[in-house]
Amino acid sequence: MNDSQKSSKRLITIAGMVGIGKTTFTKSLAERLHYRTSLEKVSGNPYLESFYKDFSRWVFHLQIYFLGERFKETKIIDASPDGFVQDRSIYEDTGIFARMHYEKGTMSEADYRTYTSLFDAMVMTPYFHHPDLLIYLHGSLDATIRRINRRGRNMEKETPVTYWEEMHDRYERWISQFNACPVLKVNIDDYDLLDDPNSLERLIPLIEDKLSDKVEIR
Repeated sequence: MNDSQKSSKRLITIAGMVGIGKTTFTKSLAERLHYRTSLEKVSGNPYLESFYKDFSRWVFHLQIYFLGERFKETKIIDASPDGFVQDRSIYEDTGIFARMHYEKGTMSEADYRTYTSLFDAMVMTPYFHHPDLLIYLHGSLDATIRRINRRGRNMEKETPVTYWEEMHDRYERWISQFNACPVLKVNIDDYDLLDDPNSLERLIPLIEDKLSDKVEIR
């Protein structure tokens, strides 16, 4: 890819709690901007259901699986001349999930060090570049849990509320310190793409303003 192709493409990453609506937002925004999507691989994930039944046994396997999938997606994005909207950022994997389980004691220190070492190696590759914009979907804990229940995955609905409470707190602390790229915070009560898809149009000017170069709206 030449320099002009790299300078004209955009990577917008959608971040936020489990079940908050990242995939819906990713698909809607990508369609609106005529971008491609990079979706988190949930269907066919060999560890996800087992993880929710036994965090300690499966957290390292799950995080390594997601890291490998994100590395493959990163190479695809880098090789393409197209803009992408990405469902979940790699920063959440290390800054929220892996760290939370390490600090809770459900990921061992050896596994955590191995994971972070692989993560550091990945971000040093020539394929990796920071997003041009991170859109952070957020809302109250109650609103987030309602969305988790609305999605209807039994493994998530059966997870203790205390797990989601801790994750919600960690997300709020994480985003307050995040500085790898510009951030646009989107409250799910103000812009509810599930019940009001047209609310996306009100976000387009905000997205444009957050990008260093204006995204081309066609």
